[in-house]
Amino acid sequence: MSLDEFRDLLARHARPDWTTAVDGVLISKVDRPDPPAPSMSGTVLAVIAQGAKRLALGDRVYEYGPGQYLVASVDLPVTGQFTQADPGRPALGFGLVLEPSAVAELLLQAGPGDMPRTGGGPPSGIAVSNAPPALLDAVVRLLRLLDEPRDRAVLAPLVKREILWRVITGEQGATVRQLGIADSGLSHVSRAARWIREHYAEPFRVEDVARLSGMSASAFYRNFQAVTAMSPIQFQKQIRLQEARLLLATHPGDVAGVGRRVGYDNPSQFSREYRRRFGAPPGRDAVRLRDAARTPASIML
Repeated sequence: MSLDEFRDLLARHARPDWTTAVDGVLISKVDRPDPPAPSMSGTVLAVIAQGAKRLALGDRVYEYGPGQYLVASVDLPVTGQFTQADPGRPALGFGLVLEPSAVAELLLQAGPGDMPRTGGGPPSGIAVSNAPPALLDAVVRLLRLLDEPRDRAVLAPLVKREILWRVITGEQGATVRQLGIADSGLSHVSRAARWIREHYAEPFRVEDVARLSGMSASAFYRNFQAVTAMSPIQFQKQIRLQEARLLLATHPGDVAGVGRRVGYDNPSQFSREYRRRFGAPPGRDAVRLRDAARTPASIML
């Protein structure tokens, strides 16, 4: 299908806060390339109608543009930026929050042989593909409901299910299907990642987190690296530094205190790792951040 209607619907219904009248559906509109910005990915399907986006996860880089989609099945620390956007031709994107319960329900209803076979090993937590016509068509039909309040409450849930079905049976379906399987390798990694996010300022042993996630230490490390492109300790460091940057935006004069709050006992180590991550030492970056307002949803869409 043509992307023209997709672009028109997104441009017309875009709001400053990215939300829409349909729960879980987001629309982004960005009119200039932005510098790389760290954030958490969330679990989301993102489809680009215009412009281009680059996303970095550990040492992996994902780029997607018009007619392509990205899925994230684990909430991961990523760095993203729009690389193609200007006022006359803004970047436009559609997002749908992926709920494990909705994925699980569809998997239970699927018949034998409905799901494509996949190779061994856990899939990456993030994947990019070209969007097939059937998926784009469903996305456009969902966006049309923004103009049809009478029909929206009844039809929007049905079209959202169709979109999810197109994704879980598509090229990157393995990445999303594991989101709905309680005992999948990805669900174990997601449980561990959530624990690390909630306890990022505390030291931990990989063996203990592996036990919490229900895996042996060797299997846990292998699966965690495959899904997140990071070791558990690198993952923790990313979370610490992202949290530090958020805190510095509101406490720019307390660099040492912020470092301690996110788990750094050594101020020199904090400053060194912060500069390596964000390109400037904490104090200088804090000045730059004071007037910078970020919208978390922009990281994906």
